[in-house]
Amino acid sequence: MFSHDKQLLHEVKVDTPNPAYAAMLQEQLGGPNGELKAGLQYFAQSFRIQDPEIKDLFLDIATEEFGHAEMVAQTINLLNGHDVANTPDTVGQIEGQVLGGLSPLLANASGEPFTANYVNVTGDVIADILSDIAAEQRAKVVYEYLHRQIDDQGVRETIDFLLNREEAHNALFREALNKLQQKPQYSNYNFGVTEDSKLYFDLSTPGRYFDNPNPTAPSFDNPRKVKNRDESLQPV
Repeated sequence: MFSHDKQLLHEVKVDTPNPAYAAMLQEQLGGPNGELKAGLQYFAQSFRIQDPEIKDLFLDIATEEFGHAEMVAQTINLLNGHDVANTPDTVGQIEGQVLGGLSPLLANASGEPFTANYVNVTGDVIADILSDIAAEQRAKVVYEYLHRQIDDQGVRETIDFLLNREEAHNALFREALNKLQQKPQYSNYNFGVTEDSKLYFDLSTPGRYFDNPNPTAPSFDNPRKVKNRDESLQPV
């Protein structure tokens, strides 16, 4: 059972209307890495979970993701900022203006309708959690891109809140993974236990595999420290 609280999880505001950015933000409403996808994915995955604590976690995060979708939709409304009328606007999402009366449609930034094909469900909680960790990370990356492309402080505050909540969800899913990964009923219990699972094949160095078929795996070291969000996705 769900209940609707009229108060948003976080106040939504914009400094000025910006239909072009409203169209971009549609990606996080109806896109493959957006809030609707996340909410539906965790909701659908919860159906087969037997562990009550893990089931509640999935449903709690799913419910919050639906709240995020509401926040994104409200931000899009504010960014569109006007009634359908004979105005000089030449930017923004065409579908929203001519089909939805400026309603935030369940579509991505290109106007492609949302599809359940975005939702990943395997019935194995370990596989699903790994998919969810990746989904949260992808959502964070899209929000990072969106954060960089606007100076509107009201919009930036909303995106900053959503970014931090995606990180919270990511951490919760990682904790759940640590709890469950050694339980025998899940997919990875009988894997990673033979010698084959511990080999590293160096196929990047000519001749190396034949000279030394059991090389030591590389140790990756990245001393670079990220100073702020605007640098966080730069190549290293």
